[in-house]
Amino acid sequence: MDSTTKMETRLTYNEPWILQRADPYIVKHTDGTYYFTASVPAYDGINLRKSTTLEGLQSAEEVEVWHKHDKGPMSIHIWAPEMHYINGKWYIYYAGGDKDDIWNIRPYVLECQGQDPMTDPWIELGKMQRADDDEFSFEAFSLDATVFENKGKWYYVWAEKVGVGKQISNLYIAEMETPNKLKTVQVLLTTPDYDWERIGFWVNEGPSVIKHDGRIFLTYSASDTGPAYCMGMMSTTEDADLLDPKVWTKERYPVVKTDESKKIYGPGHNSFTVDDEGNDIMVYHARTESKIEGDPLYNPNRHAQLMKVRWGEDGRPVFSYDD
Repeated sequence: MDSTTKMETRLTYNEPWILQRADPYIVKHTDGTYYFTASVPAYDGINLRKSTTLEGLQSAEEVEVWHKHDKGPMSIHIWAPEMHYINGKWYIYYAGGDKDDIWNIRPYVLECQGQDPMTDPWIELGKMQRADDDEFSFEAFSLDATVFENKGKWYYVWAEKVGVGKQISNLYIAEMETPNKLKTVQVLLTTPDYDWERIGFWVNEGPSVIKHDGRIFLTYSASDTGPAYCMGMMSTTEDADLLDPKVWTKERYPVVKTDESKKIYGPGHNSFTVDDEGNDIMVYHARTESKIEGDPLYNPNRHAQLMKVRWGEDGRPVFSYDD
């Protein structure tokens, strides 16, 4: 590889990296392979990219592994896919609506029938299943599911709306029984308490988890999808009872927000990965313009960006646009 090629494929931070890819998710597999997925502007399917390096994802070929239905559930608004490797199999968690009721958004699961998610077939496991004694989960607008493992148990965190009028989007957590079924009833993690979570809509959504030195940090996004969109954070310890909401501490102010001087507007819906050297990296979407033409939800100019995650002396993540 010559120096020109190296320059073209080097990592850049806090600027558009993969264009028009919102809700970006990157996973690095145990064999070192990176996979990238995200919401596509048409909201009509799930695409994957694959690379042996993080920077290689930028120019990697994109393959559609699943396409929306023509009608009924999963026929519109295919949002925020995440790919996870659980108990030896690949799963994709995503949300979808119904053409006859476009805001009837619910969470769904795909399972790969082989070890190569790019070429092996994916089958639909249907809607995520709640615990047998749970009467409430996934009965209303539900989306943005993420999963993570702690102390041998798997947990599912998602956003779901409650209330009347514009409704309120809260974050809930439950332990998983299988990759497509919950074991426990939902527990409320956070509701939009603060003014910066209530701009346009009252929203907590887009959860993502990173661990460090025995602690668990859960970031999430708040407010509407325009320039007010920003990221909050909660934290606890790996030894805590994660289903006890009292063990979680919520930050009073956003940890990542719009910075007009950097031309970064509405940063949010992040995930975490590591670079080729093992350093923690946050991938998130943001806009480069302050004024959005049309409905922000359907404006395609939310771009995937990277940010280095530093760790402070207090063991907490430090998010900065200055790298």
